[in-house]
Amino acid sequence: MKMKLRFVAFLFAIGLAGVFTAMKPLEHGYKVGDEAADFELKNVDGNMVSMGMMKYSSAKGFIVVFTCNHCPFSVKYEDRIIALNKKYESLGYPLIAINPNDPEREPDDSFDNMQKRAKEKGFTFPYLIDETQRTSYFFGAERTPHAYVLKKDAGKLKVAYIGAIDDDVQNQKEKKEKYVEVAVDELLAGKPVTKSLTKAVGCAIKWKQ
Repeated sequence: MKMKLRFVAFLFAIGLAGVFTAMKPLEHGYKVGDEAADFELKNVDGNMVSMGMMKYSSAKGFIVVFTCNHCPFSVKYEDRIIALNKKYESLGYPLIAINPNDPEREPDDSFDNMQKRAKEKGFTFPYLIDETQRTSYFFGAERTPHAYVLKKDAGKLKVAYIGAIDDDVQNQKEKKEKYVEVAVDELLAGKPVTKSLTKAVGCAIKWKQ
């Protein structure tokens, strides 16, 4: 009887572990004001990219967007992401895109397909694959697209904004509330970000099973 109870308890523990594993991406992640750790991920050109690279030594911060190939929300935002980098890279806030999805669960998000998509769209920014999903996990990314604005502060990268790129998922509004643009403009003006947290809208990240 005792052996049977122990076995049931063991199975229950395994079940709980599975639940906690599935919940991890939602339980962890940066909050506004947190220091963000650097990462080193493979770009579509085959080179490794990090925020600490010499090419970014003069950057004032970064716009980090978790996005992918397959998600219709991400596809709708591709041109807007390109426009963000075009507008802010020269002002000190370059954009870095990261694909957080497990390609075994979503083949359209494989590295080969990332390379094809980047070429088709003419991406002017790094498009990185998070093969271990470690970076996505620590950022706390939940959806694609999910945007973060990081500001350099005394040699550290502080999270200044988390959430949606704007309030127009369907790209149909004449007047959008451009959350990321407003956040970066306020930082460039030396002001605090007035709306530092919004809800990201998009496809759920495909975590490894």
